Amino acid sequence: MFRNPTTLDALLADAQNAVQTVAGHPLAERANPGDGEADLVLDAPERRHAAGLMRINHVGEVCAQALYLGQAAVARDPATREHLLHAAQEETDHLAWCADRLQELDSRPSLFNPLWYAGSYAIGVLAGLRGDGWNLGFVVETERQVEAHLDEHLQELPAADARSRAILQVMKADEARHADAAEAAGARKLPFPIPKVMTAASWVMKTVAYRI
Repeated sequence: MFRNPTTLDALLADAQNAVQTVAGHPLAERANPGDGEADLVLDAPERRHAAGLMRINHVGEVCAQALYLGQAAVARDPATREHLLHAAQEETDHLAWCADRLQELDSRPSLFNPLWYAGSYAIGVLAGLRGDGWNLGFVVETERQVEAHLDEHLQELPAADARSRAILQVMKADEARHADAAEAAGARKLPFPIPKVMTAASWVMKTVAYRI
C-alpha cells in the first residue's frame, strides 16, 4: 500500500542525507573524471597543497548538499523543488569524487563538516522561505561564486595533478549549468549586501577548510 510522504518522512530523509554526507561516503552516479588520468607521484608539499584545495572543494559540496536540501524542504513550486533536488544529486557526484581524491592524496575531509552542513542547511531554509524567485537567485549566486573559486583552484593545483584537475573541470561545467538553469527558471538577482556576505562567509570556510 502506497501513501503520500509526510513532513516527518521528509525530515527523516534529510537527516539520513546529513549523516551520509558528513560521516559516510556517498556513491556517485557518474564515473569519476579523474579515473582516466595517470596518478603521478607528487612531492610532499605538492600533495599537501593539492589535498588542501580538494578538502575545500569537498567542504563546498557538503555545503551544497545541505543548502539545496534546505531550500527544497520549503520550496513552494514543485518545479523549483525538482530543480534543487536534481542539482543536489549532481553535487553528490562531486562530493564522492572529492572524497575519493582526498583518499588518494592520503588526506581527510574537514573536521568541521558537521558545522558546515548545519549552517548551510539553515541558510537554505531561510533562503527558501523568501520565495522561489529568491530561492533560485541564491542558487545562481552560489554557483557563480563556486565557479570562480574552481577557476582559482585549477590554476593553483600542482601541474602534475591531472586527476584533481579533471574532477574540477567537470565540477565547474556542472556548476555553470546549474546557475544557467536557475536563471532560466526565473531566479531573482540578490540585493546588496547578500552577495558580499556570501563571499565573506566563503572566504572563512576556505581558509579554515584548507588546513582543518
